[in-house]
Amino acid sequence: MPTYVYGITGADHPLRLDDVRGVGEPPAELRTVRTGTLTAVVSDAPEGLRAKRRDVRAHQGVLEALMADGATLPMRFGLLAPDDDEVAAALDAESDGYRSRLAQLDGQVEYHLRVVRDEDDLLREIVNNSERVRELRQRTLADPGAHDERIALGETVSHEVEARRAAEARVLSDALSPHATSVSPGEPGTDILSVSFLVEDAKADTFVQTVQREAERLGDAYTFTLTGPLPPYSFV
Repeated sequence: MPTYVYGITGADHPLRLDDVRGVGEPPAELRTVRTGTLTAVVSDAPEGLRAKRRDVRAHQGVLEALMADGATLPMRFGLLAPDDDEVAAALDAESDGYRSRLAQLDGQVEYHLRVVRDEDDLLREIVNNSERVRELRQRTLADPGAHDERIALGETVSHEVEARRAAEARVLSDALSPHATSVSPGEPGTDILSVSFLVEDAKADTFVQTVQREAERLGDAYTFTLTGPLPPYSFV
């Protein structure tokens, strides 16, 4: 049976997992795979595992229990190994890298911040502040057949949208990055910001308060979604 891997800790990490269960139905019993310097927390992998809410929460619960007692390398949901021996071989082969990363993540948590701006609010700002956009807009309103002007208007607005989002992202990142150990940008999209921050436990309150101040500064046209503290998935 394949082995499901939850996370990796140092060999001396406390393992208070008696009341914690793993993925599957019924929930799998947890066990460890140990080497001289590292421990992997694992279980049997249930058949047909999918990202159901119950199992995702179970995976997260194991990691939270481990993180409560120190640095943990979280594995993403669904990571399988052929068996426990293969897990042990991987721990031995990557021992130096795992131990180095554990030291870097000790006392750190992840926060993910997503910031979205109301599109109508952004477009109003562009029209009010861009003479070129106003000029092209007036031409297209006056002449519905002004094809070239219509294309130019769309291109100009698109450029202005990208430029303003990039500028606002820089301002937000400049305000928040000093309170973080590391930053991991998310996939590009229509958000102003979609970024994961690695934050020291001791600075977490300050980081959250800074996010709240930025949200208040920007106002109701912006939606801030802050998720965390999380296991530092984005920094493993």
